[in-house]
Amino acid sequence: MKLIVGLGNPGDEYNFTRHNFGFLALDFYAKIHNLNWQNPKRHAIWLKFEDKILIKPQTFYNDSGLAVQEAMKFYKVAREDLLVINDDFDLGFGQIRYRKKGSSAGNNGLKSIISHLGTEEFARLRLGTNNPDLRAKMGDVKFVLSRFSAEEKNALPQLLKEIAARIDEL
Repeated sequence: MKLIVGLGNPGDEYNFTRHNFGFLALDFYAKIHNLNWQNPKRHAIWLKFEDKILIKPQTFYNDSGLAVQEAMKFYKVAREDLLVINDDFDLGFGQIRYRKKGSSAGNNGLKSIISHLGTEEFARLRLGTNNPDLRAKMGDVKFVLSRFSAEEKNALPQLLKEIAARIDEL
């Protein structure tokens, strides 16, 4: 069984923000496979599909590790069967980078997961959100909580298809 975690913040006010790119990717994946999210269980909204369990933590981004740790224990998932999908403002918008393991690179959601699991050895799919001009104007905190630009929104459907294909590959 594989556990696929999309990082984001719960609540409508965070929909389509850069920090919720992980949620958006899993929502798109669920939509193309005609899947429905279940009620929260173990601090997360979840669904099962084939040999995968997808979760969206409801603990807020910076405490995602609690939901991930509980889901791994509940479903008896080994860390080598964990894939975390997160936004990354150090990657240009539209870049997708897979890593089998690694540091948090300053990402607070990954920091929380590393802290709760006691290891950096889990896979992650990093989704680039950087827009250098906008980020320079806003600063990092406001930037990650900002919505995608009109140009970026136009590119999202194709990008989300690529991400869904990567999820199936991995």
